[in-house]
Amino acid sequence: MSNQSDSLTQLALQKFKKNFWGVFSFWLIVLIGLISIFAYTLSPDNSKNANQMHLSIHSKSPGFKVMLLRVPSEEVSQQSMMSKLFFGTSNLESEIPISNHEISESEIYYTEYASDGLIGETKSLPLNHFPNSDPKPFLYEKTFVFGTDKYGRDLLSRILVGSRISFFIGFVAVFISLIIGIAMGSLAGYYGGKVDAIIMWIINVTWSIPTLLLVIAITLALGKGFWQVFIAVGLTMWVEVARVVRGQIISVKQMQYVTAARALGFNDFRIITKHILPNIMAPIIVISAANFAAAILIESGLSFLGIGAQPPMASWGAMIKDHYNYIILGKPYLALIPGLCIMILVMAFMLVGNALRDALDVKA
Repeated sequence: MSNQSDSLTQLALQKFKKNFWGVFSFWLIVLIGLISIFAYTLSPDNSKNANQMHLSIHSKSPGFKVMLLRVPSEEVSQQSMMSKLFFGTSNLESEIPISNHEISESEIYYTEYASDGLIGETKSLPLNHFPNSDPKPFLYEKTFVFGTDKYGRDLLSRILVGSRISFFIGFVAVFISLIIGIAMGSLAGYYGGKVDAIIMWIINVTWSIPTLLLVIAITLALGKGFWQVFIAVGLTMWVEVARVVRGQIISVKQMQYVTAARALGFNDFRIITKHILPNIMAPIIVISAANFAAAILIESGLSFLGIGAQPPMASWGAMIKDHYNYIILGKPYLALIPGLCIMILVMAFMLVGNALRDALDVKA
């Protein structure tokens, strides 16, 4: 039996490897996952939530370059390396966009950047404000690859940091939906009768409520926030898993290996977990991949409505909300770039789901 199981697994894996778009999408998801984990390491702006604002350079086009003067702080950061890696650097220093500067014997004079052909205000800082009275290491040119948003924040950094929410909500929501859905579906399918009738009534009531409205209601009950959205999305996606598990268990519970397990005296819990569920995992895996994509879209919709991840936390849906009116103001990239990121990630999960469906189809 083990050899047969291994051979079926190897056969499914070989079929999956032959699907170019499935394999490509899988590695794309892996790449996005790594980017989301090490977002602060890769981001040009590694401050918390990539929230370094420069209002004087707001809404600049991709490839915009400007000279920055970094003003050091007397405070010393107490953050650990792990905290900086996963949560960003506490922003103790400030950056000032400048158009030109001049260094004298005791001070540095700089002109603040001003757009639309205006001339910024000229200010000065004493040289002893900088280590070794040398401001040159603190003067550098910065390129904003994706431009800046309406608050003057680096759009590329916001995209990278925002990938965390869109990526990890899929894992958390699918994990919650699998726990509830498999448990409810197993009980309904295996025991039938009144248990099945009660669980199906709960499923049908939950199914009848529009998903977005149900998520909004749960979010408002739990409160606005990061984890609340994850839980709310997971609590609305279990019904699909439950229906699939119920149908699969009803079709296999009368098979000979289940009857043999009962004859050997195994309890119901062992029969369900050790004998039935391992044999119906293929459709569960496929629906989980589809639920990943659905969770990303729901979270983006919630953030667009303003009840998802809250500012200043970066979220692709919130970025579209902040900049969708810029589409008619000649700067559509501010909304299109996060929209394309959502589309690419959702499409990758859907293609992986299709590839898994074909690979796990024993009739093909």
